[in-house]
Amino acid sequence: MAEITANGQAGQPQLVLQKIYVKDASFEAPNAPQVFQEMGETEAQPQVQLNLGHKAVDLGNDLFEVVLSLTLTCNLGDRTAYLAEVHQAGIFGIGGFTNDDRDGILGSYCPNLLFPYARQMVSAMIQEGGFPPFLLQPINFDALYAEQQRQQHEGAGAHPLNS
Repeated sequence: MAEITANGQAGQPQLVLQKIYVKDASFEAPNAPQVFQEMGETEAQPQVQLNLGHKAVDLGNDLFEVVLSLTLTCNLGDRTAYLAEVHQAGIFGIGGFTNDDRDGILGSYCPNLLFPYARQMVSAMIQEGGFPPFLLQPINFDALYAEQQRQQHEGAGAHPLNS
């Protein structure tokens, strides 16, 4: 039998996006203006490295803050051209799901929803910093979450002698 809530409706799983916001953002061009001259003079291709992470915080009352962190570092030779970092956050109402389903939503669905906002912010900061436009490619958060789960299950079953 379905659980009846205070307003008389059956308790159904609910997922509600309440707020999307930038929690933190920074841009550095530590070797400007020299790096702009080097970009035109050198044959070296810029090397871009992306570090990606996310965390979820239980705010109580079925509310969760999910923060997607993107750090993009661009090097030209042995010098840093720029460093762009964004912590894109959202508050999600997630109720009526099993723990496994809720964890999947927090680990895959929520970061996937936040990514376009973070990508736009990173792109704007880089371009406004005087560098050529850079657009991050889409990320498969479902695959990342599945891989994380696989590693956790393998780690839980690993023997100290087999490590």
